[in-house]
Amino acid sequence: MSAHKDRPRTLGQLRAFGYRPRSVKDELRANVIARIRAGKELFPGIVGYEKTVIPQLENAMLSRHDFILLGLRGQAKTRILRQLKSFLDDVIPVVDGCEIHDEPTAPTCAPCRRRAAEFGDELPVAWVGRDARYHEKLATPDVSIADLIGDIDPIKAASRKLTFADEEVIHYGLVPRTNRGIFAINELPDLQPRIQVGLLNILEEKDVQIRGFPIRIPLDMLLVFSANPEDYTNRGNIITPLRDRIASQIMTHYPLTIEDGMKITDQESWTTRDSGVVVEVPTMVKELIEEIAVQARASEYVDQSSGVSARMTIALLENVVSNAERRGLRTSESVVRPRLADLQGAIAAISGKVELVYEGEQEGPTSVARHLIGKAVKALFARRFPDAYKTRGKDASTNAVYKPMVEWFASGRTVEVSDESTCAEFYDALRAVNGLEALAQKHLEATGPAELGPAMEFVLEGLHQHSILSRERLEGGGVSYRDMLKSMFSGFGKGEDD
Repeated sequence: MSAHKDRPRTLGQLRAFGYRPRSVKDELRANVIARIRAGKELFPGIVGYEKTVIPQLENAMLSRHDFILLGLRGQAKTRILRQLKSFLDDVIPVVDGCEIHDEPTAPTCAPCRRRAAEFGDELPVAWVGRDARYHEKLATPDVSIADLIGDIDPIKAASRKLTFADEEVIHYGLVPRTNRGIFAINELPDLQPRIQVGLLNILEEKDVQIRGFPIRIPLDMLLVFSANPEDYTNRGNIITPLRDRIASQIMTHYPLTIEDGMKITDQESWTTRDSGVVVEVPTMVKELIEEIAVQARASEYVDQSSGVSARMTIALLENVVSNAERRGLRTSESVVRPRLADLQGAIAAISGKVELVYEGEQEGPTSVARHLIGKAVKALFARRFPDAYKTRGKDASTNAVYKPMVEWFASGRTVEVSDESTCAEFYDALRAVNGLEALAQKHLEATGPAELGPAMEFVLEGLHQHSILSRERLEGGGVSYRDMLKSMFSGFGKGEDD
């Protein structure tokens, strides 16, 4: 039945072909079983759910369950729902011209029943692909029963000279039009309770009733939903009878590891540009961007009930690349690498993606964004380098890796780096610090001026976040690093951020 011209075109041909109808859920179950047996990936592009969410999705489809995905924003709920159509057959036969994709061997709507009685085995058959069998609706307060289920169409009644008691005057809504397919409702709690009640019969009895018509249209479909736990208290709720009829509730989550987060961000972000400037993003920068999201999801300034979407890291990486690209255009360099200054220049991607609690609002979104970047630098520095706190006090003798650098700054020297400097200028300004280049080479595996410049800057920023060095933002762009104690006693650090 793969070739278009070989497909049956009438009910009689369909029966002669040996066609046997099956429900949508049986169809999904059979295709899931076939894909698992073949060792194929069920949800390509969905990272980090291999041992948690995807097995539950498999169970739900194998159990022929309607289900809901429950999780915070940016957890791939909608993407998962849209991939469900890949488990449908390539095509299925329907009564030609039917609004609700009626099964040719057992039509249910009034027009199709009438045509089946009239044409018999000559009833025309059409073929519908999987894309036309998936429909999605974003739940909003203005959604009505007519939108989802249907209503009487007075224009149809007038043009066909039918009474309102005739079943053929019904205009079907989105749900009946998804008969023999998958219907998804995003953000279910936003749907008004009285509209949710209209879904009860569909979930349990698999039928619809429109405007009190004494008719029953049995629907064959999979109903799936998504919801954010925050919505239960802020905007709405799922009525208890409806929750009881949703057979499986599957919890989604944010990436459990930095590596999973980096894969998602790499996969979704646009970093290959056509400006003539190649931006090479090192692993350290990608890890730092994911660490910002980790710190935001634990920050006292951020509303944790709202969550921190994976879209934040995607937008942040794209902004970082754009900031580095912009610098390369100004300095006429063909290859550039992102620096910490590029993160600071991309804070719009952070402040616009996190919901702040009262304390965060008091600090201001820009200050919170810079605070999160600082926390991320400190956390990543602690993973990659020896304990910086052992450079002071009674433990100073146990860790001398930072001693040449600390002494270099203690002698009164200062390092200034500009946001707009070339790669060579940036490298030359930083390599003057005793021991800095060797430390970056050892712990960040950086080689060459292009890699070493950002790596050395990261070391200095890590020491600043550990309160060993002082940092000041310069008016013309860029930063300067000095000895912390000398800055404190000289009053030089009045304008510092941290």
